[in-house]
Amino acid sequence: MGAGQDMHQASEMTEHFEPPADFAGSAHVPSFEVYQQLHQRSLDDPEGFWREITDDFVWFKPWTQLQEWTPPFVKWFVDGETNVSVNCLDRHVDAGRGDRVAYYWEGEPGDTRTVTYADLLADVQRFANALKAQGLECGDRVIIYMPMVPELPVAMLACARLGLVHSVVFGGFSADAIRDRVNDAGARAVITADGSWRRGRVIPLKATVDSALAENACPTVETVVVLKRCENAVDWNDDRDVWWDQAIDGQSDVCPPVHLPAEHPLYILYTSGTTGKPKGVVHATAGYMVYTAYTSRMVFDLKEDDIYWCTADIGWVTGHSYVVYGILANGASSVMYEGAPNHPAEDRYWEFIEKYKVTVFYTAPTAIRTFVRWGDHHPDSHDLSRLRLLGTVGEPINPDAWLWYHRVIGGGNCPIVDTWWQTEPGGILITPLPGATTLKPGSATLPFPGVEPEVVSEDGQRVADGERGLLIIRRPWPSMIRGIYQDGWGQSGHAGEFGDRERFVDTYWGKFPGQYLTGDGAVRDSDGYFWVIGRVDDTLSVAGHRIGTAEVESALVSHSSVAESAVVGAPDPIAGEFIAAFVTLKAGIDGDDALEEELTAHVGETLGRFARPKMLKFTDALPKTRSGKIMRRLLRDIAAGREVVGDTTTLEDLSVLASLRGDDD
Repeated sequence: MGAGQDMHQASEMTEHFEPPADFAGSAHVPSFEVYQQLHQRSLDDPEGFWREITDDFVWFKPWTQLQEWTPPFVKWFVDGETNVSVNCLDRHVDAGRGDRVAYYWEGEPGDTRTVTYADLLADVQRFANALKAQGLECGDRVIIYMPMVPELPVAMLACARLGLVHSVVFGGFSADAIRDRVNDAGARAVITADGSWRRGRVIPLKATVDSALAENACPTVETVVVLKRCENAVDWNDDRDVWWDQAIDGQSDVCPPVHLPAEHPLYILYTSGTTGKPKGVVHATAGYMVYTAYTSRMVFDLKEDDIYWCTADIGWVTGHSYVVYGILANGASSVMYEGAPNHPAEDRYWEFIEKYKVTVFYTAPTAIRTFVRWGDHHPDSHDLSRLRLLGTVGEPINPDAWLWYHRVIGGGNCPIVDTWWQTEPGGILITPLPGATTLKPGSATLPFPGVEPEVVSEDGQRVADGERGLLIIRRPWPSMIRGIYQDGWGQSGHAGEFGDRERFVDTYWGKFPGQYLTGDGAVRDSDGYFWVIGRVDDTLSVAGHRIGTAEVESALVSHSSVAESAVVGAPDPIAGEFIAAFVTLKAGIDGDDALEEELTAHVGETLGRFARPKMLKFTDALPKTRSGKIMRRLLRDIAAGREVVGDTTTLEDLSVLASLRGDDD
């Protein structure tokens, strides 16, 4: 492809994939025509559309007003009252499905548990009563800093049952990050564990919490509940700390749910920006519940006999929406895993898919590209034949990784739902529906019902098909962000107006009033398919040419020798920025000067000479967080020759950073 061409033109260069006839025949949305009708009705008759969906939920007070939209603030199901925990648990148990498995859980050391919906409901009610006994009341904020164990969704759902607003902090974050979040939320309690297992060693979670709270750094915290996971020694504060088992001892397994207004905040999730204060994204009870449940059912085509596995950590929004709330609201059975994908061996995921007979598998492009690097022999050695649907989430997937995923993992028979969304939207916005959508590798395809995206220029005008622009959403949807948390939220009036109003408006609504600015660039092709390029701030300007880092990465990975790449910009005194590429190679291939020249030329031939990396560095691995995200700010520092600064505690493997820097130790 030449310089004037974009990622979307892969649609003209790669095979398109129709939904398999047998899949479409039993799918919730069995044809493109049905999808079109659904989407059009959701825009033309939103009240009737959402009424039919919400009728499946338990409402203590049925809603009569669908929406109150005073841009940029919105309420959904305005006058209704409900409780998320009831809709995730009680209604399934009351319907006689208490014996259905909620989670097949496995810890990294190999310990296992099978948790039914009846088990989960009883555990949630006992723990909710334990939280009440600690003096917590509706509206209080609770920080959750736990490993991937069943007690994590128990803690979340117990908070939801009482109207406590939880904020889950990913278990790899540092004490400083915890302290910032505790203080911003004004949390009265922290729920944690003695530790978690990761690559055969214990991550000391309780010690990190102790460090965050030391010297009265978080004066609002009155209680720390500690789960015994690893049986490692921990320091103890008798005035503050309580063991999980002791807290629930003697507690009743009946806890009446609080009847919550539709707009009652369900949780705060802090975005993990590379600079600046993290934003406390607030999601509301009813809209989030309804939307995540509906997207789970339709996007993953969930059926009674499905075994679903989303590999995301619950500390991130994908885990909230598509490991806990949306999946449990559908009464589905899930796999949950505590550890790393390559411990003790690189076939751990494929082992689980075979063992638990997984039918729907949802993971990140970064993980897929890593699997490519590890080699086909790992999945080829396991029975993956029960898989019927694959999904991707977290970032744009390059076509070559998509094709490998389809061929090697899906056996050429599984549709792939390449889903686009963010922390702020709360649920999937652009996605295929697997029984209805023709797939184009690398494209998130089409908007979900109720969603109206557009690609616009800097002045807000729709750009022509094939032109790069800013991705915006023109109308509100139920699970969207309600605001950025700030002390005083929800004391009176419209809750959103009492958050960090200025930051909320400036970040998401200031550029195009009344329209949500996603921060991502995109291209819409002639079929109306959306190709998300990546963050606007990941767009490079090289000698006056603008190009997304994802485009360069996709070009590199399209080379037969490359498994994974990460591209960043670095300062250039003449061109403004130069392109720096970090590349991992497929098994058995060694990097040398000749291959470096070949890859650089390949990018030039694919995208244009201006897009050729000025620096290309081979590496055995890329610096990633434990959730699989590449820490690009570290690569920017390395490319610029700067000292690497900032928090590195979420890195999966610190040795990767040392290797990239050329440290001798």
